[in-house]
This record gives sequence, structure tokens and C-alpha cells, in this order.
Amino acid sequence: MHIRHTLNPGDLGYIIHLHGTLYAQEYDLDQTFEGYVAAGMGEFVKQFDASKDFVAVVEDDANKIVGCIFIMGLPDQRAQLRWFLLHPNARGAGLGRKLLDEAINFCRDRKFKSVSLWTIGELKTAAHLYRSAGFTLTEENSRDFWGGVRKEQRYDLILT
Repeated sequence: MHIRHTLNPGDLGYIIHLHGTLYAQEYDLDQTFEGYVAAGMGEFVKQFDASKDFVAVVEDDANKIVGCIFIMGLPDQRAQLRWFLLHPNARGAGLGRKLLDEAINFCRDRKFKSVSLWTIGELKTAAHLYRSAGFTLTEENSRDFWGGVRKEQRYDLILT
């Protein structure tokens, strides 16, 4: 497996597809989640600025995408972690930690004051990874979205 820091033609569609299919299989999210990912990623790519935005795409030995993580630079020296995903075949070997560390290091190098992320309560392994990297749960609420009532959670990491 290897990590690259560029987006190639076709990557966006495949990454959106992975989010849609994996989260449907693993967490019973419906098609509105895939639409949410598609809309956000489309805007991210249109406004991409390498001085404040970060992309890491994981490919297996056959050059098939099996994971990704993104950082979106925000105003006021803040950043948002988005679209962090690993295919089940790529999990359990420390790759998630490596991606998260790369993303946080990018934020530190760019002198961001904080990094935030939104997730859902069902993603317990991811939440454990976030907490182990120093993120703190700062907001939580339940609402009906993506095909069911879910616990939406915000995590923050203060960098300065």
C-alpha cells in the first residue's frame, strides 16, 4: 500500500462510491449520505488550495483506492478533517493512525490553531483513534439524518 497526496481524474467519483457503499454496508446509511459526501467533495475540489488544504489517498498494490483523508482549511487559522475512510481490507495495520498523523502534522506545519471534525456515534473505532490523537468530544446531538436517528458528534483538537 502507498499514500499519494494528489487527486487524479476519477478519484473523486471512486472515493464518493466507497463512502456510499461502505457506510451503507457497515452503518446502514442511505443514499442521502453519499449525496452529502458528493456535494462537499465537489466544492472542496473546486476551491482546493494546497497552502491550506490536504489530500492523502491510499492505494493498494494494484493501484486501487482503499482509503483517504482530507483537511479543509477554514478562516481564522482553523481546519476541518473530512472524508477519513479505510476499506476493511486496509484496516488493522496502522494505516488509519498514519493518515491521521499526516493530516495533523499538515495542520501543525500550516500553523492552524485547531482541527475539528464531525462524525456519528456508530464509528466507535474512529472515535477511539481521534481521542488517542488528542481530539476531545465537544458537541453531541441526536437527529434524524442519512436514513435514521443518529448521534452526531463534533471533535476538536487544539494545536496552539
